[in-house]
Amino acid sequence: MEKVIIIRYSEIHLKGKNRGYFERVFHVNLEKSLKGLRHELHRLSGRWLVEKFEAGMEEEIAERISRVFGVHSYSVGLLVGSGMDDIFEGVRRVAPSAGTFKVETHRAYKNYPLTSMEVSAQIGGRLLSERPALQVDVHEPQSTVYIDIRENGRALVFGSFEAGVGGMPVGTSGKGLLMISGGIDSPVAGYMMAKRGMQVELLHFHSYPYTNEGAKQKVIALAEQLSRYTLVTRLTTVSVTHIQEEIHAKCAAELNVTLLRRFMFRIAERFARQNEMKCLVTGESLGQVASQTIEGLTSSNAVVTLPVLRPLIGFDKDEIIERAKKIGTYETSVLPFEDCCTVFLPEFPATRPKLAFIEEEERKLDVEALVEEAMGTAETIEF
Repeated sequence: MEKVIIIRYSEIHLKGKNRGYFERVFHVNLEKSLKGLRHELHRLSGRWLVEKFEAGMEEEIAERISRVFGVHSYSVGLLVGSGMDDIFEGVRRVAPSAGTFKVETHRAYKNYPLTSMEVSAQIGGRLLSERPALQVDVHEPQSTVYIDIRENGRALVFGSFEAGVGGMPVGTSGKGLLMISGGIDSPVAGYMMAKRGMQVELLHFHSYPYTNEGAKQKVIALAEQLSRYTLVTRLTTVSVTHIQEEIHAKCAAELNVTLLRRFMFRIAERFARQNEMKCLVTGESLGQVASQTIEGLTSSNAVVTLPVLRPLIGFDKDEIIERAKKIGTYETSVLPFEDCCTVFLPEFPATRPKLAFIEEEERKLDVEALVEEAMGTAETIEF
């Protein structure tokens, strides 16, 4: 008898003939999540088992597994022989001593000599004989004991299903670049795209010395928190101080934010193409701030040809905050360090800028030279 952790995947079972590819990536991601811990990871039909880990490490392993995209559920259980006596010994370890219960059996090994109902009935009967304070309730039991009879003379016994994060294994949906600001929204956007299987890398724009070192450290902390889900994260920081100074000096004040965002998108696209990324990702939500009107969003998209994904576009702020708290980024995001968009912020920013006017103002700037100078400031950190 051995303590194990049973892992069940989420949408992978829908993938038909391509399922093998998704299963291989899922396996690699599970191994990455368990790096540094002694263990063995074995695949069963539709299941994975974590075995041979150190005593007392099941909580740490389960906590790591709970953040791996593609995990539908997991259970801490026991690996036993498939004989009825072996199964009953496992059940004795898992079952309660009092209250209502039921036994639920699944047979992956269909040639087992007893049916699922017969196994449940016999094991439940033996448990009742041994523990008179127990009562059977097959409809609303206080506890359920699960038996999963596998191939090769083995069975799994466990007492609960713990929910995983679901989604698809990271790395099965290409690679994208998240423009991360340090606020509440963009980390949630990155999390949501990673949940759909995208490998997400991060790009942050700063305006040092107008913004301080604390703002940069805040983004690094957010990247570290996201890496718990994405498994591998690379953060690149780029200075746009010189761009903001030029815009402030030469262009209409109400377009400061709009023009800056167009530069950000140009730089992001160039960086994405250099690193074979297929799209840009932002945390923008329609109407949330002045630059996130349809006109503002369209003016940003106008300077790039890569797809721009905005997974939060229809979310309100409360929904975004709820998700940020759930994934553990909220407390960092609300630390009081300003990002670059607050530098030279006009009193009345344009909410519905006309593209022709934007382009006219932009002609006052040496766009290519400013972008090249920004690319030269790039610094990269890997987690």
